[in-house]
Amino acid sequence: MNNLLLINASPRGQVSHGNQLALELVSSLRQRYPHLELVERDLGANPLPPLGMDYAHALTTPTPFDAPLFEVSEGLIGELERSDALLIATPMHNFTLPAALKLWIDYVLRIHRTFSSGPEGKVGLLKDRPVHVLVSSGGFHQGERARQPDFLTPYLRQVLNTLGLFDLQFTYLQGLVFGDEAVRATLDEARSTLSLQPLFNPLVCA
Repeated sequence: MNNLLLINASPRGQVSHGNQLALELVSSLRQRYPHLELVERDLGANPLPPLGMDYAHALTTPTPFDAPLFEVSEGLIGELERSDALLIATPMHNFTLPAALKLWIDYVLRIHRTFSSGPEGKVGLLKDRPVHVLVSSGGFHQGERARQPDFLTPYLRQVLNTLGLFDLQFTYLQGLVFGDEAVRATLDEARSTLSLQPLFNPLVCA
């Protein structure tokens, strides 16, 4: 492994629990891959520009990939294409993913560029690679304590599959609004779960 792309979608930036755990995983991976190059895309600290009418028109008309309208999209897709693994740290907002991550998706999920569409449906054009998603939430949406729906996981899974990415793992940091003890418990549980994943085993320690 030479390149790792880290997407941080939290508006809390570097202090978010998900991003801190992600950086912990990066540090662990570097024990196995000393020359690992990390590309960090902090969507909260460096928001992407909104999509406009001209971009929408370019998607539906013959437009060269190197057209200025696609500059941001091409840059983000290039980061993804060069990565050997993708790590996404995202909060759950209102049962689904935050607007910042949705905007990133709208830039990288692009017809004729990262997926094709035909009679058989949409087919991803990217090479598969390991993808791990850390999902942070104040409440519970998984397991016996779940009290709210989870639209994030199925949607993000479908998006990544449409890009051609199928080697997916999700880890959940739940109950983060219930105090320091709850935060420590969910982080310890996440580390234990991550230690069983091929991408991180046996690197993660509690």
